[in-house]
Amino acid sequence: MEFLSMTDQELKEKSILYRKKILTYIKKAKAGHTGGSLSCVDILNVLYNRILHVTPQNFSDSNKNYYIQSKGHSVEALYVVLADQGFFPESDLKTLCRHGSHYVGHPTRKVNGIEHNTGALGHGLSFCVGVALAEKMNGGSHKVFTLLGDGEMAEGSSWEALLTAAHYKLDNLVAILDYNKLQITGWTKDVCATDPLEKKFTAFGMSVQHVDGHDIEALTKVLNSVPFEKEKPGLIIAHTIKGKGVSFIENNHTWHHHVPSDAEFEQAMRELDQAQAKIIDN
Repeated sequence: MEFLSMTDQELKEKSILYRKKILTYIKKAKAGHTGGSLSCVDILNVLYNRILHVTPQNFSDSNKNYYIQSKGHSVEALYVVLADQGFFPESDLKTLCRHGSHYVGHPTRKVNGIEHNTGALGHGLSFCVGVALAEKMNGGSHKVFTLLGDGEMAEGSSWEALLTAAHYKLDNLVAILDYNKLQITGWTKDVCATDPLEKKFTAFGMSVQHVDGHDIEALTKVLNSVPFEKEKPGLIIAHTIKGKGVSFIENNHTWHHHVPSDAEFEQAMRELDQAQAKIIDN
């Protein structure tokens, strides 16, 4: 697989394609995490197409980078990206959320390409700390990446994991916060305020960077620059928009689980077609 040969423009077009597929499979399943998947898909795009170098061929090797999606509530984005990487036939996603399907509403190891079961908030980061510590103890140099959601930062286990990561100086651990500032019932600042996040993460011993979570070039640059500081775990605050790419879904918490109607789906496809045309024209 040619990871580094894809241009920024090609990855931007791929993000549009991913968004179309996310909406298509959620509509077909009549279930899913719509807003959060559209929020984080650019991050997954850069990770899988430029950074991780994890393929179906080397997935079972211990000698590789790791990605664990703690933000399990956006698994539809992960499914679409994994299918594009060849971990399973995309036609499998036609069974999304159907009885007996492996493709359920949270990540599960039953699906090829998924390292760990996640989705219960706050568990993924703790698992990643264990993997990163084991990698250090074994003398490895591979990195462990994880994606966190806003809602997870209200979970005490997340902060315990950060304390442990800093204590063991796990500079091979990189946590990316999909900071869309919304969760299932509203704005995070109203549900359970977490700011000032950078000061808190820094106080917990993390090395913190900010990035536009929809900027392919900026994401590539920051993810290629880890570790940010020797002997400090990395934390990237990726500023994103929940529902990014579709005007009536953006920044609307009611789309956490909402499934588009026929009319809404057609409008979303038109908007994404227009966005794709602008990318091609540039």
